[in-house]
Amino acid sequence: MKIAVIGGGSTYTPELVNGFLDRIKSLPLTELWLMDIDAERLEVVGGFAQRMLAAKGDPFKVVLTTDQRQAVKGAAYVTTQVRVGHMPARVADEYLGLRHGLIGQETTGIGGMAKAMRTIPVLLNLAKDMQELAPGALLVNFTNPSGLVTEALQRYAPEVPSVGVCNAPIGMKMRIVKELEASSGKQIPLEHADLNTLGLNHLSWHRGFTVDGEEVWPQVLTAYIAELKAETEPEWDPRTVESLGMIPNYYLQYFYNTNHKMDEQSKWPPSRGEEVIEIEKSLLKQYSDPNLKEPPADLMLRGGAYYSTVATQLLNAHYNDMGETHVVNVRHNGAVPGWPADWVLEMPARVDRKGIHPIPAEPLPPACFGLLAHVKAYELLTVEAAVHGDRQAAYQALLAHPLGPKADQVQAVLDDLLETNQAFLPQFAK
Repeated sequence: MKIAVIGGGSTYTPELVNGFLDRIKSLPLTELWLMDIDAERLEVVGGFAQRMLAAKGDPFKVVLTTDQRQAVKGAAYVTTQVRVGHMPARVADEYLGLRHGLIGQETTGIGGMAKAMRTIPVLLNLAKDMQELAPGALLVNFTNPSGLVTEALQRYAPEVPSVGVCNAPIGMKMRIVKELEASSGKQIPLEHADLNTLGLNHLSWHRGFTVDGEEVWPQVLTAYIAELKAETEPEWDPRTVESLGMIPNYYLQYFYNTNHKMDEQSKWPPSRGEEVIEIEKSLLKQYSDPNLKEPPADLMLRGGAYYSTVATQLLNAHYNDMGETHVVNVRHNGAVPGWPADWVLEMPARVDRKGIHPIPAEPLPPACFGLLAHVKAYELLTVEAAVHGDRQAAYQALLAHPLGPKADQVQAVLDDLLETNQAFLPQFAK
């Protein structure tokens, strides 16, 4: 079995390699193709990956290439972890927001929009290659903004099976399991627990948790609210969590606590992107060490923890027809009554050999749905802007976004976005 990783020069790759090593008995991988347009970086990361494999007896082969079509050809699965424009583009997204008094972040607000418009055409081109060279292969997208990119894939490349993944749900799942184990004194295998989440990627609400099919959410929520009340600077106002009866995804801080996030942003430099540049320099230096054969502890500083667990568990469940429940980004196809069936949502889905099947879910209450619908309108407009180079759609996306500029500032912000990203947005050149 061949699996291709597009963006294989990412510093995340060694963690992904470990994920495949952990599952080699159930996921009989023979060739892992790492593809990246940065040959020098690919050599460093890929060389480290090959040493990791050699230390374990080379259970599968790692192939390095800068040719996307060669990487994709004949693959059973394709995973994506690309960053169009590399880290400098992320930093530019952050400071684009700062210049205009807006949130600048790689998945949320103006920064997320810029990243999506750079990324969507690249992923659609990949889907085109997959349709020709790897028909039927599943595309697993980790590239941010994951939900928005997956929305574009499912609208404009429906013939290629695709799903978006994020490490945030498994992070919350592991946190809850750890706290339940501490309170009960009993071990809880991760596969025995399921998180009930609904929303969009980085805009979701956790509202249920089962262990061996038994609902324990009241216990989880009560303990969480008690923690918030005991902290001097809680991540949420306890009253918000009490009122909703749900735990918001961390990224809802940008919407619920906008002033606080703007205050943090005003203290740059360094922005998060600038911090990550330094972290990656250190990681790549470590990866270059010919004696290094295991991912270094510093990889946890990079963010995206447990991405390998999410991705490889999903592939394993699909390949082995396991019918496991995973929280993913997928078109819900009517699983949430009353919501447009063609929306891509972040929600639990059953994963088996036939595909990704959203599990029927109760709609969110109005206090949450209003914000979700607002952001989904922005997402749909951004997809149209990215695919067609449509300036009108881009203008309206900014106008629609809850964190976007006021109407009389929209054109100035859009002009800045397009000029800043001119090298990566050829669809707007006309």
